[in-house]
Order: sequence, then C-alpha cells, then structure tokens
Amino acid sequence: MRRGGGGSNAGGKTTVEWWTLNLSAPAANQAIDKVIADFQKANPDITIKRTARATDAHKDSLRTALGTSAAPDIYDYWAGPGLGGELVKANASADLTDYYKQYHWDERFSSAALAPVTQYGGYQGVPWKLNGESIYYNKKLFTQAGITDVPKTLDEFTADAKKLKDSGVTPIEFGGTVNWHVMRILDTFLEGRCGSDTFDKLVTKKADWSQESCVTAAFSDLQTWSKDYFNPGFIGINNDESSALFFGGKAAMALEGDWFNRTVVGQKMNPDDVGVFTLPTGTNRLYGFEQAQYISKDSKNKDAAAKFLDYFTSTEVQQQTQGVFAVQSVNKDVKADPAKATSLDKAVDTVFNSTKGLYMNNDQNLSQSETREYWRIQNLVATGGMDPKDAGAQMQKFLSSE
Repeated sequence: MRRGGGGSNAGGKTTVEWWTLNLSAPAANQAIDKVIADFQKANPDITIKRTARATDAHKDSLRTALGTSAAPDIYDYWAGPGLGGELVKANASADLTDYYKQYHWDERFSSAALAPVTQYGGYQGVPWKLNGESIYYNKKLFTQAGITDVPKTLDEFTADAKKLKDSGVTPIEFGGTVNWHVMRILDTFLEGRCGSDTFDKLVTKKADWSQESCVTAAFSDLQTWSKDYFNPGFIGINNDESSALFFGGKAAMALEGDWFNRTVVGQKMNPDDVGVFTLPTGTNRLYGFEQAQYISKDSKNKDAAAKFLDYFTSTEVQQQTQGVFAVQSVNKDVKADPAKATSLDKAVDTVFNSTKGLYMNNDQNLSQSETREYWRIQNLVATGGMDPKDAGAQMQKFLSSE
C-alpha cells in the first residue's frame, strides 16, 4: 500500500487537505469559510481544501485513509485517549514539538487546552475547541434551601443535595436514556474520590479498577445520588426532558457544558438567576472534552499545514470567532466581549480561568466497547441492580478480556 498522504504540491502551489467534522451551526461554517478565504488571500501559494463529514462517516474515513496516500494533511478529531489517542497510538499523528517551538504554541493555549495534546509525550495535535462542564444552579432554590456558598468538596456537595431535597426540590436532574448524561456525575465522583493521577491511570488501563477502593467509593456515591437526589424516574427520560425540570424551577442543579449558557437564555430564564461552579472534586481540573487538529504523520505538506493552524488559532482569528465554536477560546489571550457577555458567561469564564488541566468525559477516554461496558455497569449500579462493591471488578474483568 502506497504511503505518504496529503494534498498536492504542483506548480509551486500547495493544496492542504483538511478533513473536519460537520459543524451544525451555519454561523460556525461561515466562520470557517472566512478563515480559509482570509488565509488564502494572505498566502496565495497555499490552498486549503476542507472536507466536512458527519461523525460516523468522518471516523470511518479516517480509519480507512490514515497511513495511505488518501490521508488528509490535517484531520479534526476529539482528543481523548479512546478517540484521537487511538490514532496517536497507531502512529498516524505527527509529533508537532518543532512547530510548537517555532510558533510558540505552548504559550498560546490554556493549561486545560494543552493537557489532552501533551498526554502522550511531545505535542500531538493543536487544540481548537474546548467545552468545559460544570454545575449550573438555580440561585433562588439554593437560597431557599439555606445554602449560602457553593460546595468545595464532594462531601459538601452531598450535604447541599440533602438540604435541597429537604426543602422540597429535586436536587439535580438527569436523563438516563442517554448514557452519557448520568456518566458525567460518575466521572466526577471518580475524579474526586480517586484523584487526578489514579483517574488517569484507570482510564488508560495503568491501574486495576478492582484494586482501587476509590472506585467502589465513586460507584457508592452514584448509587446514593441516583436513589436520593436524582429526579424520580430519571432512567426512563432523556436529557431534554430532564432539562425541562431545571428550566421549570423543579430541579436545582444541572451538570452541563458551556453551551448551556445559550440554552438558558433560549428557555427564557434570566441568566442572573443562574449560577455556575466548578465540579467539587478537589483536584482543580476542568471537566470537559476537546477537539484538536492533528497533522498526519505522512503528510508531505506539514509546513503549510502548520502555518494554517497557526493562523487558525491565532489571537486575531480566535478573537474574531469568539463564541462561535465554543463559549471559551483555547487561546488564553482571547476574551469575551464584555458588552455581550451575560453574568452567566462571566461566571463560566471564571470557572475556566480558575482551573488547571483537564479530565475528560470517559466516553472520550475509553474505546467504544469499553464505554458501553462502563455505561452498563453505571446503569446497573444507579438503578440498584449491582452492588457498588462489584462494579470495579466487573469493569476490570472486561478490560482484561480485550
């Protein structure tokens, strides 16, 4: 099979093949088109050829093309070990350390944004889109429950949930038919009970799930919360239905990402009535997921590809597109427009700026089959069908069988 993929280089003009995921918002696609047009105007010797695909088609195309002459020069992918990391381990991604030095990218991006692209050693990929997840809460319901400050630890978090329940309100809403929704709080408990180092070792199979007592503690937290503090019947509704409980003032908290800011406004809630706080794990890491742009290892156009990515993630371009791709930019020098930012936007900005590093959603960390098993165990524990003491052993049994 012929190797050495990437775009063409003919007549002194370089064509950089760029494969991306579809962007559903028209404004986001328009912004990408403008970035490409402006870059090409400033660099007439380089053409950026973008091919956008739906998620499954994008995954399939990458699996088929990488390592062959059909591979793109740049590919967009989630940065978790179970997704982008699988392609790094397959030696499909170029180490960009030299370009990080050339363009000073290590100084450009926030620590949370850099964490996923440095986790394998060197620099694998360039961050471009980071979504952070936090607890959104109804300030009035917190006040009614006698809660005067946001929790800083998991134990305080549980104590506040009890106060909310005692005040007659559902503490937190979840939709259980979409496994990733409940997964968010289980991931939180794992990070908080195990700590950053052990969490990372667990999701990369460098620690034994059956031998870590913190795993049992995390699943015990999940069972307690699902029984006592989730909305009744959570397992039979989806996240949109559960979110209605928050918007209707029937649930005090929602574990959501920064995209929730716009949803709050769209649902006619006053942003001033909604607060947000970092998940109280005690590790000071942001919870979320990232997309990075990777340069294919066999690309013949690495210099041109890196030049484009430098432009794409520059302060000038990221400031122009601020809020279009995500609420927060991966570029730490980009700030939200104070004239347009709501109090909720400013609160989310504080969460991003006060955290160090990133721990990712476990459906980003784990492979597809591992994620399905994680969800199976999660749902059994949450609904009382499995003792939390057995959860770690079950997960490890599956991991060891692969």
